[in-house]
Formats: sequence, structure tokens, C-alpha cells
Amino acid sequence: MTQMEIHTPKRNERAGYKVDVSRGQRIGRVSSEWFNRPADERYLSLTDLRNSVKSRSERSKTRIVESELIRVEASRDDPERLRLMLPDAPAPVAPTHWSFGQLASLVGAPATYLRQLPAPLAAINLQHGLLNHRAEQVKTLEIENGRLELRAVTGPDYGRIFDSELVDAVQKIAGDGTGDTRWKVPGVLDWSTGIYNPHVDISSDTTTLYASDRDIFVFLVDDLNPIEAGRLTNGEPDLYFRGFYCWNSEVGARTLGIASFYLRAVCQNRNLWGVEDFEEITIRHSKYAASRFALEAEPALIQFADSSPMPFVNGIKTARQRIVARDDEDRQGFLRKRGFSKSETTKIIDTVLMEEGRPPESIFDFVQGITRVARDKSHQDVRLEMEGKAKKLLDFAA
Repeated sequence: MTQMEIHTPKRNERAGYKVDVSRGQRIGRVSSEWFNRPADERYLSLTDLRNSVKSRSERSKTRIVESELIRVEASRDDPERLRLMLPDAPAPVAPTHWSFGQLASLVGAPATYLRQLPAPLAAINLQHGLLNHRAEQVKTLEIENGRLELRAVTGPDYGRIFDSELVDAVQKIAGDGTGDTRWKVPGVLDWSTGIYNPHVDISSDTTTLYASDRDIFVFLVDDLNPIEAGRLTNGEPDLYFRGFYCWNSEVGARTLGIASFYLRAVCQNRNLWGVEDFEEITIRHSKYAASRFALEAEPALIQFADSSPMPFVNGIKTARQRIVARDDEDRQGFLRKRGFSKSETTKIIDTVLMEEGRPPESIFDFVQGITRVARDKSHQDVRLEMEGKAKKLLDFAA
């Protein structure tokens, strides 16, 4: 796999940075993760996270078995539970809540209904499904966890990427994720002052390193090295930071993915504010997923982490300098030609006028107005469509 040098961050002695979060996109993906993770899924360093997920992968094994050779039985010790007898397994295997749902889905049985049945009756239904399973084979992921458990059951061509592999890739650029390199758990925006403070202690409340029995999620920023891309209307620098988040599930609960972007701040609830230049790679766990991870995802992450921000900075400056409208007729025509309705066009122009104190003139002005209006859209598809149009404008400027 690709190797790179881990750089020591430049230390900033200031208390923080003044930022303008009214610009750019707001992205709530990290906030959703932060809100839904219990205490035992939160980690304070990448080392602790890796040790946890590496330990379980080392205790797990995967194999392909014939569906018709699996025997489903109701447990004698606990009549409410099922157990599986797999070919050549040293002991009965207990399905987890997740793997039971996967098994039911594979054989075309409704998991919710089966969970409501007495164990012996549910076993009969599952057994019938396995004996008549068209794919004939399944891939299992079993773990020794005090007892033999079935963590996942998928089709035979499922391309598993272990969670520890993704953490290993992140650690190549981020070390421990606590500030020993330029990449770290983010700081916090003070809404009362508009100051983003990168120097915040990592705790269970502030961490952005998560792992459950089904998945992992990591969010890190380079917030000790601000990037200036032009000036605000009041003459102050418009500051950005680089950031990325990535996710995976080795049991089939979600794809593997990496998102990179520039942002202006992260708040206490872990919403991302003032996001620009958002890019995302997703990899389904298909047959060649491991190869795609090695050839595409990991190199893309390393390239972003070690690349110069100048293309981004120059793109922003070009968009600021490119004047495309000098009067109301130009503004209306510019937006209407790009698929915005009459009401959307009016809102975009009014938003820029209210926030900047003047009507939009440059491509950058229009992009900021579009993303601000998109942020208020309640329907996700509409919001994403508008943000996509804004990105196309930036690409047009470049």
C-alpha cells in the first residue's frame, strides 16, 4: 500500500480563528453520528480504535458454506434463542441480531415476523429457506466471543474490507489523531464570538472517532493550519481548514467511503459549517472491493492529506474575480439559464444582498447564495440538487 511521511503540525498560539460560517454548505453527517453513538462506541484516539477493531478481526474467521448443510435449531438451554450448526464448526453458532436479519433476508424471510415467532417455529421457517436457497452458498463471519457467534452472513461474492484496514490507512497520515500530526479530532466553534478554537481537549463529548459491532466512522481535520482564500467584505481573511471523514462496515451494514472537503468550522454538535469542494468516494463490498480500496480509496485519502491547497485557493479566487452579472437582468438570466425557478432566483439574489450588502456579481457570490438557500430546504433531494448546481458553477469558473 502507498506510504507517506507523517508531518508534525505547525502549532498555533492563538486562541482561535474568526470564521464566517454563513457561507458554504452545512453538512450534518458527522453530527448524526455524534448524536447517535453511545459511550461505548466513542474512542479518544485512533490507536484505541484500531486496537478494538483489530482484536475482533483477529478473533474472527470467514468461510463459504453450502446453504443446505446449515442446520437451524432452537436452543435447549434458552428456548427463545436459535443456534446454527455449520459444517465443520467446533460448536453451535449463535446468530447476533444483525446476522439473523441478514440470514432471513438472504432466504427471503421477513426478519421482523420471524423474531415474533417461538424459536422452534422460526427455526423451521429458516431451515426451509436455507434448503431452497437459490444461491446455494453463503459466506459467514464467525467470532469467538465467550461463545461462537455469527457476526455476519452474506452472499459468497461479498468483498469484505475489515474495519482495521481502514483505520490502518488513516493512521498512515494521522498517527493517533490527537494532534501528533497535522490531522486531529476537531475543535469547537464559539457561536457567541464566531471564533473557531482548534485547541479543545478530546473527550467522550468531543471525539469524532466511533466504532460499533457493525461499523466504524472517523472524522479528522487539519485545523491548526488555516488556509486563506480571499477576503470577506469587511476585509478580514476568509479562512478554511481541510477535513475528511470515512466509514466502513465489515459485516455488510454499509459501504466503505471517504469524503474530503474544505470547511470553515465545526460546532459542538459536530455539524460542519462553511463546507466547500466536497468530494466523496464510495465502494460497495462487491467481489473486488479489497482491490478497489487498495488502488483507489487509500491513495485518494493520502493524496488529499498531503496535497497543496493551492488548486482550491486559486479556484475560489477565480470564482471571486469572475464577474458574470452587472445588473438585475443579468442576474435573473444567469440563474434562470442554469435551471433555477423564478422564486429560487429571487431568493438567491435577495440572500446575497442581505448577507453581503450588495447584489451578486461574481460566480462566487452566486455560489454562496445558492448554498445558503439550499441549506434551508427541508427536502434532501432538493437541497442536494441545488448544491450540485453550485458545484457546477465553481467547476465552470475553473
